[in-house]
Amino acid sequence: MTGSDAWVGSHLVSDVLGWWAANGPDEAHGGVLTCWNNHGTELVATDKYTWSQGRWAWLTAQVAANADALGVDGAAYRRWSRETSAFVREHAVLSDQRTAFVTTRTGEPFEPVPGRGLHTSIFADLFAALGFAGTAQLEPDEGWGDLALTILERSAEAIWSGPVRSDPYPVPGGHRSLALPMILTGVGQQVHAATGAEAAAQVVRAAADELTDHFLTGDDLPEMPPDDGTTDTLLARHRTPGHIVELAWFLARARHLFDGPLADPDRLARISLRALDIGWDSEHGGLLRFVDAEGGQPTGTGSDSPYEAMVQSTWDTKLWWPHAEALYTVRLLSDLTGNTDLAQWYQRLEDYTRATFPAGPGAEWVQIRDRSGAPLAETVALPVKDPFHIARALLLLWEHTK
Repeated sequence: MTGSDAWVGSHLVSDVLGWWAANGPDEAHGGVLTCWNNHGTELVATDKYTWSQGRWAWLTAQVAANADALGVDGAAYRRWSRETSAFVREHAVLSDQRTAFVTTRTGEPFEPVPGRGLHTSIFADLFAALGFAGTAQLEPDEGWGDLALTILERSAEAIWSGPVRSDPYPVPGGHRSLALPMILTGVGQQVHAATGAEAAAQVVRAAADELTDHFLTGDDLPEMPPDDGTTDTLLARHRTPGHIVELAWFLARARHLFDGPLADPDRLARISLRALDIGWDSEHGGLLRFVDAEGGQPTGTGSDSPYEAMVQSTWDTKLWWPHAEALYTVRLLSDLTGNTDLAQWYQRLEDYTRATFPAGPGAEWVQIRDRSGAPLAETVALPVKDPFHIARALLLLWEHTK
């Protein structure tokens, strides 16, 4: 184990998990409190977003499974996973197996936008399924796996028949979204790991087919290709480097479930290298949130969609999750393929990430930064301090290198 690898484990346990264990669990009502400011110093609301609750249920289950080796309280993490999944099942899962997007602290669902309904996002459904799959791996006889599979299958059917509601990132009409087959791949693999169900493997295969048939172009994966094949719009040209590298490790870990070009680690390595090349900020370092197909600020003819406005206004921010995901992707694919370019990228990514995001001993990360790396008091996706990407990536890195 290198000094860098030792940092991964110590930072995960002492800082990231340590901060969340002390500040996140809602011992009174179940679930996790996530509406912290970017610095993690103030709880600004007690609303519970199903998206984050499901992620926490999965994460705590994974930590519980590795508790002895990590040196943490496995019983506490096991309890947090079960109690969070129970909170979501009892308060957020609706009668049609969709989920409410958000509840109060005590579990009363409410409309995030009055008049638009309780269910506003397929992502919330699938992260709930992910949480249930995590808990199922700890408690295989309590029905969590069946519930995870039910929600996964219903969500996949909705996505393939489309359109679906996908707040906070509504897909403009006439476009596909990389995020949809991507999340089906990641969650489907985890539901399969928890249940062994062929139906979960079929979801992963369908997602891989969708990615191959409608997204993959050489070693490129556009974020939102238009159905009419146009290539000169901003929506057609923009890329999300963080999504591409995260999807690459999803596919690498699920490759035993499907065939085709995206089951080839060497192809995934080339896809990741291209995403890193166009996504890296040569002036300040770090990965930009959105870039043009050739790198730099997204270009192309515009429209008036809210999603496009977000791309234009936030493209040069530096966010926690692409950097955390890229660390794991680069290490995994480097070891699978022997690609020396990826090995060099790992050191570049680690140097930037360690110098930019961690908030200090006993703290998590200041997750949202401007282009220069200074903290930003902004909201990304949900008004929460996310308890997922950082801990998951560090945990997977730790597992991979231990």
